[in-house]
Amino acid sequence: MNSLAVNHGSARGETPFARSVDNFHAGSRPSPTLGRVEWEHLFEDLEGQLAAEWESERAALDAESERLRISKLTLRERLRLMEADTPRLLLELAGGDRWDATLRAIGADWIGVQTEGDGRMRVVPLAAVQAIGADHGTLLAGLSADAGPAGLRERMTFGFVLRDLARRRAPVTIARRGADPQHGTIDRAGADHLDLALHDLREPRRARAVRGFRLIAFDGIVWVRVESGGSTAF
Repeated sequence: MNSLAVNHGSARGETPFARSVDNFHAGSRPSPTLGRVEWEHLFEDLEGQLAAEWESERAALDAESERLRISKLTLRERLRLMEADTPRLLLELAGGDRWDATLRAIGADWIGVQTEGDGRMRVVPLAAVQAIGADHGTLLAGLSADAGPAGLRERMTFGFVLRDLARRRAPVTIARRGADPQHGTIDRAGADHLDLALHDLREPRRARAVRGFRLIAFDGIVWVRVESGGSTAF
């Protein structure tokens, strides 16, 4: 019987070691757990790459948005943002004036400054400002996105300030482009010009003290220095 069993196996073309060989190959198949770990590593790598791409794209969009915001800022808006820190600035004005000054006020189209060692307020129309020197921190402060609500003063125009000075009869010195500063009292101020009665600043504005009059266009004014009194705008 044993001989017949062997011969039958031989007739099928099998060797006595066939079953042992098959068992060896079955045991060499990859572990399902190992394959799952490799796939998890692959997905984690892909997720990391995708997150990095998203972050890069978001940073590019934020940078472009910031450039667009800055491109819309005006000089007045920059100065308004700087004003909170009462910065010291180097002002270069039309006509060649250069001042080391402290920014004290800002209106709709003018700024109020005081120069070093001089407590008198000087009102400068923004149109007369040609350049401003400031430290790097002050320049960056002028780029802030949080300006806060506008106050009443910021709606006051240059003409409003001049009319208020005329009402108060405050003695002033006015500098114009291409001319020497002139002293006197603003008699009245229109929409784009003022009437200046010329007199010595040591005398009040009286008829006998007046030496002449000037009709001055706002566009020609570089600065107005308030010699005494002041304005509600400051």
